[in-house]
This record gives sequence, structure tokens and C-alpha cells, in this order.
Amino acid sequence: MDEFLEQYRAWLGLLARLQIDPRVRARLDLSGAVQQTLLEAHGVFREGDGRTTEERLAWLRRCLANNLTDELRKLNAGKRDFHRERSLEEALGESSQRLGAWAEASGLSPSAHVARAEEAVRLADALTALPEDQREALVLQHWHGWKVAEIAAHLGRTKPAVAGLLKRGLARLREELTDLAVEVGP
Repeated sequence: MDEFLEQYRAWLGLLARLQIDPRVRARLDLSGAVQQTLLEAHGVFREGDGRTTEERLAWLRRCLANNLTDELRKLNAGKRDFHRERSLEEALGESSQRLGAWAEASGLSPSAHVARAEEAVRLADALTALPEDQREALVLQHWHGWKVAEIAAHLGRTKPAVAGLLKRGLARLREELTDLAVEVGP
């Protein structure tokens, strides 16, 4: 069970990064929320408990959403605007689906649910292996929909520098995914 949970650490970390506004992310303990999620899962999941991989991943997403909500509450204590709140669990589900869709673009069958989850984990591992600035630029552009100028302002870089980060990041991501596919096998 420990191996099962550990293989999803990068995936949970990426889901957390995707859901938290990059301007707020530095003030939150995302790794702590991921660690808390894994700790709680360790106390809940047991070998042979009859749960499918999909059920376990759904539980992990819900637990992560709750832990991230707690972190946001700590940050925003006394500053909440109930009209602007969005279900973090719903947002994490959407991010998880987006990760699956990106992984699915590599030609996976829609009926291969477990394979899709494994591809999403491989994508998260590949993104984690990228240098921080490349990973951040890719996440901001492809998940948050930021334009190059916005990314440049956020990272304190020029637009050509960000374009280079994106180009090198995508190339390296392809390499990482290819390397992971070779390690795991067809």
C-alpha cells in the first residue's frame, strides 16, 4: 500500500499546483497538504479492501481538496467572500480530467481507465523532473491559460525568455515521457 500511495505523490502535488493561483501558491504549504493527504490515505486504505484504483484516486482527490481548503482557510482567515468560492474538490476533479485528457492524447483507448490514471501519474512525474522555471511556465500556459506576457511578468523575465522556457520545457517533457515509457514498458 505504501508503494501505491508513494507513486501518486507527484500526481497529487501537480493537482495541487494546478488548482492554486500561482500568485498565492508561495504562501501555502502545498507539499504539506499532499503529505497530509498521503498520511490520511495510509490510515484508510488497506490491501484487499475491495477498492478499485479509480475509487482510491477519487478518494485521494477529495482528501487533497479538503486539505487544500484548510490551507486556504488559514491564509484567508477573516477575508472570505462566500460569493466567489468554488468547490476545490470540483476543480481538482477537472484538473485530474485534464491530466487524463493530455495523457489520452498520446493515443490511449478511452476505455483504459487504469491506463489513463497511470499515464496521468507518468505525466506528473515527468513534469516534476523538469527544472522549476520550465515547469512553472508550462503549467501557467497550459493549465491556467496565461499568455506569454503574463507569465513573463509573473516570473520576472522577458517574453523571449519565457518563449524559450516553454520550448525547452515541452522538448524536455517529451524526452521525460519517452524515458518513462521505456522504463515502464509498452
